[in-house]
Amino acid sequence: MRREVARLDKDNQEEVKEEIQDQAEIVEETEVDTLKNELNEMEDKFLRARAEIANMSNRFKNERELLVRYRSQDLGKKILPAMDNLERAMAIEVDDEQGASLKKGISMVHESLLHALKEEGIEEIPAVGEPFDPNLHQAVQTVPADEGVASDTIVEVLQKGYKLQDRVLRASMVVVAQ
Repeated sequence: MRREVARLDKDNQEEVKEEIQDQAEIVEETEVDTLKNELNEMEDKFLRARAEIANMSNRFKNERELLVRYRSQDLGKKILPAMDNLERAMAIEVDDEQGASLKKGISMVHESLLHALKEEGIEEIPAVGEPFDPNLHQAVQTVPADEGVASDTIVEVLQKGYKLQDRVLRASMVVVAQ
């Protein structure tokens, strides 16, 4: 009987060893699967973070380009009233030589400012004779259309409008034929 018990113990030991090896393999497979899942998650997080950084970089680059492109916007808006005043001063009729000399000086200052604004990309919005465009013009008055003048055509400019590149700094105040 002892031999049988020893033999059964030996068989049990073999079965236990096999069972332990099977469980060890299962544990190893589970650990490998867990590690693979963690690796996949980390790789996904890494790729998402890299994409977000690329997006941020592009956004910042675009913002910098816009800042450079429209850097003169605030200065232009502040200078426009001075341009209006210079144009009003040039519209005054003068009779004497001193007034003509003063008017010529004002004209030179006006031309210098126009040139400086143009160099910065600020230009006058064309208006008289142009079709009315609410994106560029502000209609403050309408008049009946004369013969030869199409409806919705600008017939008079009350205040000049200016734009910087493709952005309107100030819309032209105009009179439109109806």
